[in-house]
Amino acid sequence: MQYPLELTFKLWAFAPQISVADSQNNLVFYVKQKLFKLKEAITVFADAERTRPLYYVKADRIIDFSARYDFTDSNGAYIGAVKRRGLKSLWKARYDIFDGDATHLNIQEQNPWVKVADALLAEIPILGLFTGYVFNPVYLVSRADGTVVMRLEKIPTFLSRKFIIKPVDQLSDREEEQVILSLLMMLLLERNRG
Repeated sequence: MQYPLELTFKLWAFAPQISVADSQNNLVFYVKQKLFKLKEAITVFADAERTRPLYYVKADRIIDFSARYDFTDSNGAYIGAVKRRGLKSLWKARYDIFDGDATHLNIQEQNPWVKVADALLAEIPILGLFTGYVFNPVYLVSRADGTVVMRLEKIPTFLSRKFIIKPVDQLSDREEEQVILSLLMMLLLERNRG
């Protein structure tokens, strides 16, 4: 993939939709989350028309705070999984990325005070419109030893939500797939923050 990747949430849609474009502005992934699903199931497409599925993301249980989301490719081959760390994620968003049953990467919010300040400013009339410019969360993907391998940050925007994914260290192709899919799923779960 040609980094940085830019993720854009479609703002005026009932169901969350994310477009992912590479540095040449070519569409890499397109995700549209279905509303009112008891057991989360998301398809990641290669095109905005949703004709070429690339990956499937499925929850292991019905509506749960710490469900595990398994990734498979279009042929059904297992790629990995991501899971929120339960109560530890209430203050600071934390997710574990799995390869089988082993955790080898994790996602962590860099500064939890950003979401607190964002929520407080959002409650102030008129000023609340500008929270997208002022408070922008950053999420770091790191190995078990603490080495940061990828960074996701929100871009200051007024009426849309845009994020940038930048590599920091080397990843294998499989790890890269796991990280990108985990970040997409995390954004869908954390979309109400920042």
